[in-house]
Amino acid sequence: MPQISRRGLQMPASPIRKLVPFAEAARRKGIRVIPLNIGQPDIETPTAMLDAVRKADIKVLEYTHSAGNESYRRKLSGYYAGIGIDVSAGEILVTTGGSEAIVFAFMSCLNPGDEVVIPEPFYANYNGFAVMAGVEVVPIRSDISTGFALPPIEEFRKVITPRTRGIVICNPNNPTGYLYSRAEMEALREICLEHDLYLFSDEAYREFCYEGTHVSAMHLEGLDQHVVLMDTVSKRYSACGARLGALVTKNKGLYDAALKFAQARLCPPALAQIMAEAAVDLSADYFDAPRAEYLSRRNLLVQRLNAIPGVFCPTPGGAFYAMARLPIDNSDAFCQWMLESFSHQGSTVMMAPATGFYGTPGAGRDEVRLAYVLNREAISEAMDCLEAALKVYPGVV
Repeated sequence: MPQISRRGLQMPASPIRKLVPFAEAARRKGIRVIPLNIGQPDIETPTAMLDAVRKADIKVLEYTHSAGNESYRRKLSGYYAGIGIDVSAGEILVTTGGSEAIVFAFMSCLNPGDEVVIPEPFYANYNGFAVMAGVEVVPIRSDISTGFALPPIEEFRKVITPRTRGIVICNPNNPTGYLYSRAEMEALREICLEHDLYLFSDEAYREFCYEGTHVSAMHLEGLDQHVVLMDTVSKRYSACGARLGALVTKNKGLYDAALKFAQARLCPPALAQIMAEAAVDLSADYFDAPRAEYLSRRNLLVQRLNAIPGVFCPTPGGAFYAMARLPIDNSDAFCQWMLESFSHQGSTVMMAPATGFYGTPGAGRDEVRLAYVLNREAISEAMDCLEAALKVYPGVV
């Protein structure tokens, strides 16, 4: 019998989606599952985006340019200029979601066996992308007691080896919601210059900052040849299913290499580009309403969590995720138990165990990630359910 590849065996399952079968089983039993495990907002996709596709005069759905439609890339250039990032259409590569932007970045910049340093907890799929590229992830621990602030830069220096090729950040962060400060970003700039490293910057949530100002990696002086910005419309416009992102860099050699990977997959989604081009034309105040809504949800979630005995949740500065420490012995077992064995007034809560967001074995066993992407009523019901569950869970410590 043919064998599965080592890469296939090493590829990790998504900690965000691995509990889906248990949620489906709960629903079949008539239990309402409140999904706080995944960043799927309930805020409506802008009508203008959907109308752009409905009204498009398309006779043949053709391939687009491998880098994406030039008209869209030109509009994206204008969007970035509006947030202080000076890039041309020729420095933007449109991708199939932010995920493909990360894969292209890793495949273009890193060799098998190279290392990337990532503050943990981190977006779980970075592990999968690293396996695809044959890259080793070196985690550096950030701690819930500091709200998951960037670890001291000396901790980065301790793990840098001749195989280290880059640092990966997500700002604002998924899964913690932490918003990196100007000082923290400048510290990363210095170490990247000092050791000639790439800075891979995932900025999917930049529009949703609640305290402080978003500092893009592309705002950092003297780092033009080092920065790879990975972006997406998924969260920005509540259009996760569009699967459209971008790799942005001023490093021409890197861009040319990534374009070859883009040519191999032919082109990004054509209909999604039509949608996204319409999104760029939305008024500048479009984000005011969703940002205010997420802020209200964040405040409610954090307040409710910290009111539960034994629970601690720092206040996230951005994105729409919160990490909470619970009085439990095993977050994987607890999240599965919630779906298999518990309900409160006909409902239960689906959360993401934090273990999948850490690279260090055993870390995050008393933490969960919650996405405040549902309305306030659903969040309140979820917190009622969680509070009731912690009163009876056999693994409470």
